[in-house]
Amino acid sequence: MRDARILYVNLTDKTTEFKILPGDIYEKYPGGSALGMYILLKEMNPNVDPLSPDNIMVFAISPLTGIPISGQSRMNLTAKSPLTGTAGDSQVGGFIAPTLAGNNLDAIVIKGKSKNPVYIYIDKNDIQLRDALPMWGKTTSDSEEFIKKDLDHEKFESSIIGPGGENLVLYASIMHRLSRANGRNGLGAVMGSKNLKALVLKKYSAPKAADIKGMKTLTLDVKKRMSANEVIVDTTEHGSGGCIDAHAAEGFLPSFNFDAGIYDGWEKTAGSTVTKTILKERDTCFGCAIRCKRVVDVPGKAEPKYGGPEYETLATFGSYCGNTDLAEICHANQLCNMYGIDTISCGATIAWAMDSYEKGLITKDDTDGLELKYGDAGVFEILIEKIVNQEPGIGQLLAMGSARAAEKIGKGTEDLVVACKKQELPGHMVQFKPNLAVNYAVNPFGADHQSSEHDPALMAPDDDQNWIWPNQLASFKKCDSYGILDDNKAKFAWETQKFYAMMDTLCLCQFAWGPAWQLYGPDDLVKFCKFGANIDWNISTLQEVGERRIVMMKLFNQKLGLTRKDDILPKKAFLPIEYRKGEIAQITETQFENALTSYYSYAGWDPESGLPKKETIERLGLNWI
Repeated sequence: MRDARILYVNLTDKTTEFKILPGDIYEKYPGGSALGMYILLKEMNPNVDPLSPDNIMVFAISPLTGIPISGQSRMNLTAKSPLTGTAGDSQVGGFIAPTLAGNNLDAIVIKGKSKNPVYIYIDKNDIQLRDALPMWGKTTSDSEEFIKKDLDHEKFESSIIGPGGENLVLYASIMHRLSRANGRNGLGAVMGSKNLKALVLKKYSAPKAADIKGMKTLTLDVKKRMSANEVIVDTTEHGSGGCIDAHAAEGFLPSFNFDAGIYDGWEKTAGSTVTKTILKERDTCFGCAIRCKRVVDVPGKAEPKYGGPEYETLATFGSYCGNTDLAEICHANQLCNMYGIDTISCGATIAWAMDSYEKGLITKDDTDGLELKYGDAGVFEILIEKIVNQEPGIGQLLAMGSARAAEKIGKGTEDLVVACKKQELPGHMVQFKPNLAVNYAVNPFGADHQSSEHDPALMAPDDDQNWIWPNQLASFKKCDSYGILDDNKAKFAWETQKFYAMMDTLCLCQFAWGPAWQLYGPDDLVKFCKFGANIDWNISTLQEVGERRIVMMKLFNQKLGLTRKDDILPKKAFLPIEYRKGEIAQITETQFENALTSYYSYAGWDPESGLPKKETIERLGLNWI
């Protein structure tokens, strides 16, 4: 593989340096999450305070980034997470990743802390640290306008923090084009702790594919692929919000802070309702035909420039909180994008507070006098403003995330937290998708719905790609009902987690690429590697790339003292959930512990400690850690 070109920026002494990573090393850690973890493990003590100057941020892409095909436009950010206290990992789509490639860079490593607020401007070899004090405290939109004036042009792509990151909200995000986020894990707070307001890149065209003719075998039939794939058709039509309709139809839409799988009036917040009532246009990312991004217009509540709510946001500010007011969900989404905070953790933390209030575990004395009742969306704006500004009282409490807030307040609120490794669960119930119970628990950076494939693939017909593609990774057994958590599901969790980890390394969108319902499958990805970047890999090689990334993250966390005792689920994961007409789905703690042991076995990890065995570390060439 070719060498990787990496820019190092030291904010403390304001120096920059270009470094070359030899191709033989880059081949083992070929971009994205794997490259980020490689750099962190080589150059940083995992025990650093995540909000100290010693934390390192690595923005990385891959050799495939920017090649014109759907789903190749993501940028990965790796750092220690202030929310989880573990390895941190986050991706963003849009246009900044291809722009990074256009600047002839594979990664940017940011160290130290600036004395005063700055933003980094990159124009190929011209690297500038520019004054950001005038936009410190401003929203992401106002900051983007300032950058346009400061540079006297608009030919750039940017990733910007808002007041949420500046004020160190533990789930602060980094916003790109106002509507796309490096969300989850609170890495916007890391950027804020460094007095770094934005990363700005001059626009240049990305490199071309190694074999343009070969690439056409993957791109020329995209319309045919899309029209034949009902999931992609629905995603284009309704965006990820279509999951509201699908999950509610089955009775697994997480409601009332995961106490139930449905609530009255969910139709008002459905993706199909968004399409019919407030959708202004369908946006997309660089080179992508799917066009899953929503742009909504709700006068007085949501401006089109902030995009529109994804499924997770519709759920966290909707069903999680028992809310049916779509306009208020869109307004909450806009506020989170303006201020730069993660919509999942924010909405889920508010849901936890509502749950605690409804059950009498907290009172107005704990909430600044607010009544936090399910269904009252009127409190969203008040709470978000308090959170973003870290206002003493309920603002500072909820800015910690639900897990830390419960630890502080006590009173039994700990049992109502729905999080793994202190990161709130996304909108996919483990009773419906039990393999996610394993994945949520073991995932090195906390609960994440895009770190393995979901269980319905194991219920697909024999001739369906949802069944065929996963079985290109390994051999699985069919599953005919919900609520099953066994050895087969543990194997499915591990094998598909490797594939997803590889996609986060190659910086691929998991709507376009994947091992089940997506536009392109495992065999297609082998071809993309060859035609796109002249990389001769097979599926086994791809799986090993993903495995190496997972194990590196696990070893990072091991240095922090994490073991099997930390691979756990919240209590609510074991609640029985009634779905359809009186049917019950439930996983037990015994099933979970047995599946966890099976997962460790498949992964080559010790079942007692939950840590990678010596032979696994050696096989992956990670003895140096």
